[in-house]
Amino acid sequence: MSRWTDAVLAALAPAIWGSTYIVTTELLPEGYPVTAAVLRALPAGLLLLLITGKLPPVAWLPRLAVLGGLNFALFWGALFVAAYRLPGGVAATLGAVQPLIVLVLARLILGTRLTAGGVAAALAGIGGVALLVIGPDAALDPVGIVAAFIGALSMAGGVVLTRAWQPDASALTFTAWQLVAGGLLLVPVALLLEPPLPAIDARGVAGFLWLGLPGAAISYVLWFRGIARLGPSVVTSFGFLSPLTAVVLGWAILGERLSLLQGTGAVIVLACVWIGSRAGRRAAEVE
Repeated sequence: MSRWTDAVLAALAPAIWGSTYIVTTELLPEGYPVTAAVLRALPAGLLLLLITGKLPPVAWLPRLAVLGGLNFALFWGALFVAAYRLPGGVAATLGAVQPLIVLVLARLILGTRLTAGGVAAALAGIGGVALLVIGPDAALDPVGIVAAFIGALSMAGGVVLTRAWQPDASALTFTAWQLVAGGLLLVPVALLLEPPLPAIDARGVAGFLWLGLPGAAISYVLWFRGIARLGPSVVTSFGFLSPLTAVVLGWAILGERLSLLQGTGAVIVLACVWIGSRAGRRAAEVE
């Protein structure tokens, strides 16, 4: 399979994740961020584990606990808190610092070359996302802001360590292990911090199914596959597609208006995805 095809498949993951905000706010019951993260991770992981039929080696359990914690437990917990407490645009912009953090961590942990083009694309991407999604009445809830930054740092660490720790297993199997690990880590937190989930209607069921199947099982297989084949410096630039997708969905489904400023932000985001992926590829070739 060509590198271009690998890149397109990896880019599908954050495009799918762009639906998280609209699904969370429009379909899920309010006030259950950790429970929502559990129901997104654990059923999807168990389904993939059933399909693969391969359990992780005992020696890999500590690493899976770290990866499951960073990529899912901590990241999703923070993501849902940010989604509930901040406007989607503010949360997306704060989360857009993640590619920049990945570049720094990849340099420190993997020895990947830090290029001027990659850093410039990451910084410009943050500005593009801000133009794309932040409105004049954006509210800045302190808890939501902290949660968004924690989520960005957690995912960045997970992306880099996923590349550093590659097991002798397929992307499907590796994803199953991490989803189960992350879901199990979240279960006691949900039981401790949140009341039992009330009966949910058909909209809630549809929301959880979407977040669990395309939003977790399928998208993370593509994401981890992309990290293994292309490297974190390339794949992380695709993360800017998530807020872009969120804005497009808001326009298409909720009838939200798109301004000239948002159009400018969209162009900047797409340019940064292209520049960042090329810079990341050159940095990986030098390793």
